[in-house]
Amino acid sequence: MKTLSDLVQTILRLRQSGRAEVTLLAVCPNSVTVLEAAVKVASQNNAPMLFAATLNQVDRDGGYTGWTPTQFVAQMRAFAQRYTWNGPLYPCLDHGGPWLKDRHTLEGLSFEASMAEVKRSLTACLEAGYRLLHIDPTVDRSLPPSQPPAVETVVARTVELIAHAEAERQRFGLPPIAYEVGTEEVHGGLVDYDSFRTFLHGLRGELAARGLQHAWPCFIVGKVGTDLHTTFFDPVTARRLFDVVSPLGSLIKGHYTDWVSNPEEYPATGMGGANVGPEFTAEEYQALKDLVLKEQALARNRTGLQPSQFMAVLQQAVVASGRWKKWLLPKEHGLDFSRLSPERRDWLTQTGARYIWTEPSVVAARDQLYKSLSPIMADPHAYVVDRIVRVMDKYINAFHLFDSLAWL
Repeated sequence: MKTLSDLVQTILRLRQSGRAEVTLLAVCPNSVTVLEAAVKVASQNNAPMLFAATLNQVDRDGGYTGWTPTQFVAQMRAFAQRYTWNGPLYPCLDHGGPWLKDRHTLEGLSFEASMAEVKRSLTACLEAGYRLLHIDPTVDRSLPPSQPPAVETVVARTVELIAHAEAERQRFGLPPIAYEVGTEEVHGGLVDYDSFRTFLHGLRGELAARGLQHAWPCFIVGKVGTDLHTTFFDPVTARRLFDVVSPLGSLIKGHYTDWVSNPEEYPATGMGGANVGPEFTAEEYQALKDLVLKEQALARNRTGLQPSQFMAVLQQAVVASGRWKKWLLPKEHGLDFSRLSPERRDWLTQTGARYIWTEPSVVAARDQLYKSLSPIMADPHAYVVDRIVRVMDKYINAFHLFDSLAWL
């Protein structure tokens, strides 16, 4: 299997020769069902697949998925065996940097303590077989909320983390891995075009000074119009950023690609990769919601059926987790969950569901839902997986990934 760096170089050569334009899809594995769907999509489409796992999702403490890096990679490989797929699957770390794991902020860790935790997690990712590390030290909780760290500070901390990862990789005798740097977040201070160029220039110089030229990142994260609240991809900005990074041997990676309205423009503008996550959680939620409606219909027709109460259990778990408060609008702060509109409660439950799929009460209710429907539906779980597969297929087609391994 090619390294991701080699794959990026192939994509660059194909683009320069006019033979092909492709954007790689990076799925955020925020549930076991999403992970299964992504492996199935890779198998059905003869396409490479990247998995961008944050430290909140997958970490040494299990994250909210319950997986350590080693368990996550083992589960990915188990699905590959189930779907008889021996093509390239790339487990990747997303947003590896101080204070980017929620616990580090909630526990009030100092910079030194958070940095040490991140380094231990980088080591765990390497041991597990990750193929790419996103190095993102663009958050500094010691500064005022509106003040980003200086570009020079971001460069120094990026190099420090890459140097740690490379030293650990060599200590374990592991093959080369790929790197991704930068952020799309405003707090990173790198979204300004001039700051973006200054960051790249400084990073290139510092890596060279440390003898780490071989670790030059294959992906640079760029702000290309999409964020948590917008879904329009800006092809003009993307092309401009591509023209900056492609001579350096890199491609632009876009985050917040969920529900983007014009995904077909990604390949034409030189976008090398795109992360998608919450959209797949939403589809998992909607598929389960539809199964609950089927269960309710079944209960009306058959005596003795014990309904799972899945949606009520799921909502209770989201409320108990407190995660829903993260997404409150300014006018909603201080309100109890029960005082929000039904539409907002539904949206907050959908959005927060990814954090509590593994809660025992939710797992039990889901099992009961599937059991209720099993006399009519051969495999309710497969119904949910295939709903997510259909959403992923939208990006496979738009990014020109169908049968892409034939020429990649």
